[in-house]
Amino acid sequence: MLVLVAPGQGAQTPGFLTPWLELPGAADRVAAWSDAIGLDLAHYGTQADADAIRDTAVAQPLLVAAGILSATALGAYPFAADAAGAPGAVAGHSVGEFTAASFAGILDDTAALTLVRKRGLAMADAAAVTETGMSALLGGDPEVSVAHLEKLGLTPANVNGAGQIVAAGTLEQLAALAEDKPEGVRKVVALKVAGAFHTHHMAPAVDALAKAAADVTPADPRITYVSNKDGQAVATGAEVLDRLVGQVANPVRWDLCMETFKELGVTALLEVCPGGTLTGLAKRALPGVKTLALKTPDDLDAARELIAEHADA
Repeated sequence: MLVLVAPGQGAQTPGFLTPWLELPGAADRVAAWSDAIGLDLAHYGTQADADAIRDTAVAQPLLVAAGILSATALGAYPFAADAAGAPGAVAGHSVGEFTAASFAGILDDTAALTLVRKRGLAMADAAAVTETGMSALLGGDPEVSVAHLEKLGLTPANVNGAGQIVAAGTLEQLAALAEDKPEGVRKVVALKVAGAFHTHHMAPAVDALAKAAADVTPADPRITYVSNKDGQAVATGAEVLDRLVGQVANPVRWDLCMETFKELGVTALLEVCPGGTLTGLAKRALPGVKTLALKTPDDLDAARELIAEHADA
């Protein structure tokens, strides 16, 4: 069984969209999305520097656009359960959940990008209220680390599995963490994000996204959709949309998503562009599961071979 996954913010790098725009029809499609959301995705994906694409309001739609574009290059999009080569399940990390919702036919591409653009703007506004950030903890026992973070007033915003937790809070709290690491943690790495995502600091963004989502009519998932909230498969589009709204201020439980992949009997994991982060976690947490990250169109042939071998397994 194949699971198709989409990365979250921080996976973007300058120029990463450039080779994808050379595929037939890709530039026109990205231009249409850019017009729909009022953001020049081609510019930011090909010419902008690291600081420009770090901007939450830019990074989020850029990542979703790249994920949809690379998945479309694999074959029929959105996927249907009875279609040849369809994944058995989809999931996304943080903003990647919107990409996954498009894969499952819950949101069409324009709706997904429109909502994500509003999400990114709202989260950027919320992040501007207080100087906040996020840091990854490498190694250590999760229970020990979570207790230590709570003592410092930090939130375990991403519990990623494979020994990785991401803490979020004010810059002062994160500085205290760097000086006072939890027992067993090898390293604390500051992440290139603009705020404390998936914490109470994002509460204003939840309200803004809820208003935007009220105008959207989601469809029920055409294939299994695994949610960040608790790692569970969600059966209705309405519940997926509710979870996408609440997710802005709630922790990402990617560890529980991977546990569900195990229970589903996943044999291969394919990560859409800009792939690498989630395949890295899977290699450590899902031994025996084949992994492949779509980084450039040069990876498409290998991805198609993986799909042919595992999609119907």
